[in-house]
Amino acid sequence: MRILIVNWLDRENPQAGGAEEHLHEIFGRLAACGHEVTLLASGWPGCAPTTQLDGLDVHRVGGRYTFSLAAPAYFRRKLATRDFDVVVEDLNKVPLFTPYWVSAPVVLVTHHLFGVTAFQAAPLPVAAATWLLERPIPAVYSGVPAIAVSESTKEDLIHRGLRAGDIDIVPNGVDVDTFTPRFDTKTAHPTLLFLGRLKSYKRVDLVIEAVARLAEEGIDAELLVGGKGDQAASLESLASRLGVSDRVRLLGFVPDETKLALLRSSWVHVLTSPKEGWGISVIEAAACGTPSVASNAPGLRESVAHERTGLLVPHGDVETLVDALRDLIRDPERRMRMSHDARSFAEGFSWDTSAERIEALLSRVVAASGRE
Repeated sequence: MRILIVNWLDRENPQAGGAEEHLHEIFGRLAACGHEVTLLASGWPGCAPTTQLDGLDVHRVGGRYTFSLAAPAYFRRKLATRDFDVVVEDLNKVPLFTPYWVSAPVVLVTHHLFGVTAFQAAPLPVAAATWLLERPIPAVYSGVPAIAVSESTKEDLIHRGLRAGDIDIVPNGVDVDTFTPRFDTKTAHPTLLFLGRLKSYKRVDLVIEAVARLAEEGIDAELLVGGKGDQAASLESLASRLGVSDRVRLLGFVPDETKLALLRSSWVHVLTSPKEGWGISVIEAAACGTPSVASNAPGLRESVAHERTGLLVPHGDVETLVDALRDLIRDPERRMRMSHDARSFAEGFSWDTSAERIEALLSRVVAASGRE
């Protein structure tokens, strides 16, 4: 198949996250199988306008706030003559309304929609624009085959007006050959780990507050924060204000080898955002034998099996978050049991399986369109 993917970012973009990891893991595999895969994404200052990544022919145009306008024009100028069999719109950030500007059948891949959480993730004008741009989704994508990465995302799409029969669930995968446990590398003292973008909606502040309360109880837990974002300075300020600067380490961007070592050596992985499409870092932690404490929120309640691979707590409830962390820190037998169960749980997810399922769905769409 000749496949065009339209997504805001590629994995080399400094703002790239879990959605981009998903994109390259899936479509890199499809490219390796012989499909011709082109990616249209936004650029950033100093980037190469075109490149090859994981077998994908990557075209970059526009920027973070102009891509939705630049992408259709670039497509008409440079890519429309390639006669793509299918177009995959990776709905990440805001919709790009591809059914209006491509002729090939469209498949929508959805991680999660912001809804009102946009106002926690961005300045007011950007959040308002994001919220408004999500409103036409039911009309624009009516009858378009869709892939949701979790049951929560599917329910969100149905709630917004898409038909349940048009939506397939294909969960994210994990490389269980790379992400493996090393129990002999666990730190001697309690360490908590957050990995992700430092954005306000991720609510890392809740974890810092929990660390401060644990310190008041005499529990010397250290929080390691891996990732970059505009909240770094405010998180450092909060740690200082709460008197736990010596217990909170902001590591900045962490390369893959360091990330793997952190996932293996930490006692507990923590993710307290109000909404996720799935929670790739949760499954990667599970594959490394590290249980998670996470918000009982869409996406996360599927990637964490409560009381088996970790604990779910009401979002924003710092007291319950402290209780969960204290329990796991003080109960090594329970923590080790969860570690082994988490590894077993993660082994049920595979990027190969997810790629095969998406390939099959795209093939059905192409066949139904008569483009074979």
